[in-house]
Order: sequence, then C-alpha cells, then structure tokens
Amino acid sequence: MNYTGVREAEVVVVGAGQAGLAAAFHLRRVGYEPDRDFVVLDHAPRPGGAWQFRWPTLTYGKVHGMHALPGMELTGADPDRPSAEVIGAYFETYERTFGLRVHRPVDVRAVRDGSDGRLLVESSDGTYATRALINATGTWDRPFWPRFPGQGDFRGRQLHSSQYRGPQDFAGQRVIVVGGGTSAVQQLLEIAEVAAATTWVTRRPPVFREGPFDEQQGRAAVARVEERVRRGLPPQSVVSVTGLPMTEAMRRARERGVLERLPLFDRLTGAGAVWADGRTVEADAILYATGFRAAVDHLAPLKLREPGGGIRMEGTRTVRDPRVHLVGYGPSASTIGANRAGRAAVRDIRRLLGEGAREDAGAGTAEAFRPASR
Repeated sequence: MNYTGVREAEVVVVGAGQAGLAAAFHLRRVGYEPDRDFVVLDHAPRPGGAWQFRWPTLTYGKVHGMHALPGMELTGADPDRPSAEVIGAYFETYERTFGLRVHRPVDVRAVRDGSDGRLLVESSDGTYATRALINATGTWDRPFWPRFPGQGDFRGRQLHSSQYRGPQDFAGQRVIVVGGGTSAVQQLLEIAEVAAATTWVTRRPPVFREGPFDEQQGRAAVARVEERVRRGLPPQSVVSVTGLPMTEAMRRARERGVLERLPLFDRLTGAGAVWADGRTVEADAILYATGFRAAVDHLAPLKLREPGGGIRMEGTRTVRDPRVHLVGYGPSASTIGANRAGRAAVRDIRRLLGEGAREDAGAGTAEAFRPASR
C-alpha cells in the first residue's frame, strides 16, 4: 500500500463492530491481507463496537442474543461483569488473534466517486482509493430524538438512552421513559427500583414474546425487513418485527405494574406531560429510549437513497452502486445477521473484482491465518 498521498486498497471496511469484524475475518479467510489488500477504519477509541458505550449496569448476563464472531467463541464470561467490558475484551482479542490491524480512532467524512472506477474514502487518516466498500457503521452515532410541542418548556432533565449511565441518576425522581424497545424496558426496570415513580410511554402497544424465538420466526422477521429495504424504505427496528422477549425480570415488573404502558403524550409543559384526553403526569426527568437511525451520512455524495428515504439493496449490495455493501444494516442488524452479511459481502465483492477463483486461506479458525505483524 502506498502511504504517500492517496492510499490504495482493494477493499475498505468502515466500522469495526460485529459486522465490520466479521467482514474483515472473511476477507482474511479468502487471502486478502490487512493493510495491503484491505483496511479497516473505526472511529471508536477502542475495540468493542457500540458495546463499549453501553451503560455499566447492563451486565453480560442481561444481554439477549449476543452471537459469537466467526472463528472464535466467547467463552467463560462472567455474567455479572459489565457487557461493555466483556464484549470489548472479546473484540480486542479477536482483532489481535486474526491480525485485523484496525485503524482507530479514524473518522470517515465522505465517500465519493473517484477515477478508474474507484471510490475515494476521505477520512481523518487520509484518503483511500478503493475498488469496493464495506460499510459497517451501525446506528450508535445517530440517536433519534423525537420532537413534541412544549419540549423546550420542560424544566426537568431530558436525555437519550445512549446517555444513560445507570439508575442511580434517577433516585427519588419521577421519570417518564419513552420507547418500546429492549433498551427502554431494561432501563425502565432499573430505574423503577430507585425512582419515586415511573411512567412508561410507547407509540404502539408493546408486544411481548413468550418462549423461544425459533428459526422459522427468525426467517419471517428477516423477510419483513428485507422487503422494506428492497423497496427503498428505511428498515424497521428489530423489536417492531420480533416483539419483546419476556424474561423473568420483566414478568415480575409487570406484576408490580411497572410495565403498565400509556400511549404517546400530546405535549410537554414545564412540569411534565399532557395527553389529549386531559391526563397529566408530572416528571423530573424524561428518558427517550427511542432508538437510532443508520449512520450513513458519509455516503451522501454517492446518492444512494431512494425517494422513500431508505437505501435499496439486493443482499448486502446497494442497488445504486454495486461497489458499496452495507452490513449490519436492515435485515443484518442482529449479531448473527451481521456475521452472515460479512460473509455474503465478501463473496459478492470477490465476484465484482473478478477474483472468484482466489483460493481460501484456511478453514476459518485462528490457526488458518498467518498473523499480521504491526
């Protein structure tokens, strides 16, 4: 790789969370060398993807559906240790074991058309000219803040779930939690243990799922999300498709009335929330657990969005530019989906680059790779 001026790479991977590391693994597996054939750019300060930013009281034992990265299981983790520490350490070991040479912290500012069929990836680490891009930037950097009349008048504290650091900040307070996802429920349950009062507000009635989530249900959920991205619509949240998994802690909270839900309020006042039917709830704090949007603004110069607001895709490939693959987006937003998307993107990129005959470097274990020296 030429480190004077614009650097060249066959593939640039943007993001080193679950999806980005899975893609990097499969690039190595088919014989691509890090910092020669491909480069991984990650803006986070350390390994762990979005997990490193999770609140400290979210222990590993409370995490639902964490699927191991390809080629290395996560074993022997202490369920009482913060998930940010457990998964951060796991990702760090993974990067080192497979010699992925992640560049961080690197901010990717824009991706544009270049010359000779290449894309130009402009970053704080310089500009890369690449034949293909695997975008694995997730959603953490784009928390969604809803807007309500009177929001600026509320005298209490307003924060997004991405800013939540634990229930201790809400001791003795009256708290409204807005949102119907897994994070909303997990944070609501923690806050209810120390708050003076909690009120749960959701846009739609929550749907709780009893029992295991089997393969057939999983395929049906993925198909619904895939249909939206094929139509160029923004992907739905996972919970809107799968429902909330009912845990024992949630069952106990429901018996205590913590999970009694109100519809979305009409407006805010200085003292709290007001509904259209005249109901009022006074509050000291409002926590918006209202989810995230895909962090793809750096792709804007490529004009990938459809009139419906989403990016139309076939598999992991964007329809408007076959050089660009989105992994961890839409139907691949789960941890197991991210693994599969990383593999699928690499397979597709090999065809794009005319390298389908390149032999695999190994069978997918740590011993299959020759570790890259830093």
